[in-house]
Amino acid sequence: MTNTVEAAWHEILSTAGEPSRRETSPLLEPFAELVRVAHAEPLLRQLFPWTGMWELHFSRCTEIRYSWDIPYISTLSDGRYYVEGPSRSSQRIAETESARAAVAMVIDRLPPPCGPAFIGSAEELAAYEKARDSG
Repeated sequence: MTNTVEAAWHEILSTAGEPSRRETSPLLEPFAELVRVAHAEPLLRQLFPWTGMWELHFSRCTEIRYSWDIPYISTLSDGRYYVEGPSRSSQRIAETESARAAVAMVIDRLPPPCGPAFIGSAEELAAYEKARDSG
């Protein structure tokens, strides 16, 4: 795992579940649980995590534009979870009561090979993989 990936996980772990001055939500604790469970999984821990709109995403690269080839997990208003993706236009994979079940669904759908995260953008990752596979 790179320092970049470790730092991103550290940031998310340290802030997940912590209300900001402007935000309180019943989703704070379910989201914090999701982040802890995802981080406990070695296959996900080597990927670059990013969050937004109560979603936890995993990227095979560390810089924007992130890869969008891995399903992501989000929290529902009742504290349950859903798995969707890999893109926003994909259909919802499933809903579950358990962060562990949601994480398992993502692990089952990881593209091979998956990890450790590539230092760079999705475009740079694609160029690297093309050169590697043609050589």
